[in-house]
Amino acid sequence: MPFQSAGEGNETLRRAAFRLSEGVTPPRDLGELFLGFLSIGARSFGGVLPWAYLAMVEERRWLTHADFTETIGLCQVLPGPNLGNASIVLGKRWFGLPGAIVAFLGLFALPYVWVLGLALLYADFASSPILHAAVTGVGAAGAGLFIATAVKLGRPLARRPAALAVIAACFLAVAIGRVSLLIVVPVTAAVGIFLSKRDFL
Repeated sequence: MPFQSAGEGNETLRRAAFRLSEGVTPPRDLGELFLGFLSIGARSFGGVLPWAYLAMVEERRWLTHADFTETIGLCQVLPGPNLGNASIVLGKRWFGLPGAIVAFLGLFALPYVWVLGLALLYADFASSPILHAAVTGVGAAGAGLFIATAVKLGRPLARRPAALAVIAACFLAVAIGRVSLLIVVPVTAAVGIFLSKRDFL
């Protein structure tokens, strides 16, 4: 177990007590961690984020709503896929380096197989109107799942005007103004830190 200072140890105990009070139970071993992320990857058609929220917050109760939101928020500013980053962060938090590796492999094991299989089928049936209709339907379902998850994640922020202002500014900058994420992300992060220090977020 890595060395912790007294302050870090107290903070760890405080967080553990808070999670228990919230009814949160992190995975007990590497096997449970692998199977949990395997189940997320196995059914993540149309987007992985909604299924990750369902599995980790609502079904397995590994994380609180706030934990999940904060982890995804952190991983969104890092290069690479959000949930891939999150699997590494959470695996490392719970079981160190072995946990990071196991969680990452669990998340991507089955999608890797699905993609290879679907690529072979798509090469043979790419001109099929039924396949085009199916792909369009999956895309629409994925968009709906993302919107539903965004509403769940954003609901606690509805009572914080500063958070709503940041959300609106990001939407206008990216969706309307077409401002590069390389500019929006660091600026938003700086604004978020500033507002958090003044208890607006």
